[in-house]
Amino acid sequence: MHKLFTARVIENRPVNHKNYLLTAQPLAATAAPLPGQFYMIETARSLDPLLKRPFSYFRRTPDTLQFLYALKGKGTALMSTLATGQEIRVIGPLGTGYPPPPKGTAPLLVAGGLGIASLFSFAETLSKKLCLLYGARCRSDFLMLDEVDKLGCEVVTCTDDFSFGKGGKVTDVVSDFLSSSPKKRYTLYACGPLPMLAAVSDTARRHKIRGFVSLEENMACGFGACLGCAVRTVRGYKRVCKEGPVFPIEEIVW
Repeated sequence: MHKLFTARVIENRPVNHKNYLLTAQPLAATAAPLPGQFYMIETARSLDPLLKRPFSYFRRTPDTLQFLYALKGKGTALMSTLATGQEIRVIGPLGTGYPPPPKGTAPLLVAGGLGIASLFSFAETLSKKLCLLYGARCRSDFLMLDEVDKLGCEVVTCTDDFSFGKGGKVTDVVSDFLSSSPKKRYTLYACGPLPMLAAVSDTARRHKIRGFVSLEENMACGFGACLGCAVRTVRGYKRVCKEGPVFPIEEIVW
């Protein structure tokens, strides 16, 4: 099944002061994505910007794909103007997804800010016994909390500025959480800013638990040809768009 397809914009709405939720309906049969995979999306029907932008899919419904994105530059600014009924070209699904937790371990998901865009679809596939630790800089930076609550799992929120949930960084909450339940076996899954992922990975190593992180890098092609998104691993440089974006924690050289 070809990965390049056209999709029609069903809705493109702001969810807070800097983030949007795009709902698009593929106009042809497409492969079902795995949680953690991503798509390259055309932000405007023009040659400027020329390149598509990579976005993890937030949720898949029977007829649509949903994407959470932040206003960061020209591409996403143009993307925020996409109107209902407009058609865009999309490539995907691309990359690797989150593997299921090994038998005998409980999934522990750690999202930082927009990282929930990658982890939400994975949480939907897991049993309600999972725990989601969700951190943001302030209360207004949380995304789709109503939908997160509907997952029916244990959710722990925290903010850097102590304005909502637990006070402090999510990396500290992860460490406290693991220390409070030393006898329980977890598999950790994390997505968020790079410093957060590095700190969470260090915590996982100290607690001797395995896990996976989803990395974000600038991409030009999305399928491994341009080598522009390579990251250093213990096995040499790997492409985030091809061998990733999901990598085992122990493979990344931070």
